[in-house]
Amino acid sequence: MNIQDIPCNRLYDVLAFLWPLISDPDEYLEEAGCWNKTITDLLGPGKHRILELGVGGGHNLSHLAPSFNVTAVDIFERMLEHFMRLNPSVDHHAGDMRTVRLNCKFKAVLIHDAISHMLSETDLMAVFTTALSHLTTNGVVITAPDNFKETFKSPQFESRTRSMNDIQLTYLEYTHDPDPEDTVIETIFTHIIRENNDVRIELDRLITGLFPKSTWVNIMTKSGFIYEERSFHIEACERPYQLLLGHKPCAQNGQNP
Repeated sequence: MNIQDIPCNRLYDVLAFLWPLISDPDEYLEEAGCWNKTITDLLGPGKHRILELGVGGGHNLSHLAPSFNVTAVDIFERMLEHFMRLNPSVDHHAGDMRTVRLNCKFKAVLIHDAISHMLSETDLMAVFTTALSHLTTNGVVITAPDNFKETFKSPQFESRTRSMNDIQLTYLEYTHDPDPEDTVIETIFTHIIRENNDVRIELDRLITGLFPKSTWVNIMTKSGFIYEERSFHIEACERPYQLLLGHKPCAQNGQNP
């Protein structure tokens, strides 16, 4: 089988039932603390209205929801089902982060690692335009790309075995850069699933974006934001964990906020 014959994004659709075995909400606790500190530093204390685009299973947001008034958006219905089991009281919507418009404003727009699904500068511009349209004056967008072109090393490999109820999953994750001249990288997943003593193998493929830091700065600035970044040390990361921030400036020339 050629790699190109493997369907993409199955983990967010027909294989979404595996998500609790791949991603544990407790693993996001330290990371979510960085987000919480950043939001509170920027906005001050209070239960601010916050929107997350590309929320996925909502594991990072689950640690923020008790402190803020949150709304969530994701394009995959089956991931939203996982999200609601973990965050039953959170308002949620199905939508594409590049085009969704909720007709309401928030103090902060969060885009966790789902931003890595944007494969071109056009995609990135569309997402930050969406974020800007949902922010109040002096609001902020916060995002966390998985990789930057300057620091990504190919190939990368990870494997893990986990069990839940009657399912045991061993997954192998291989990420590489087939063409260093373009703006995408590729991850191949091999899922070995044991369920009721039956074993089967499912393949999945994920294409994500890979941009130099300068591209992020340029796109966020062109979108209308004032750029900033913050670094944290967390145990799960070998290198500094970086959040990219975009501040929406005050309205000028009589424009509405």
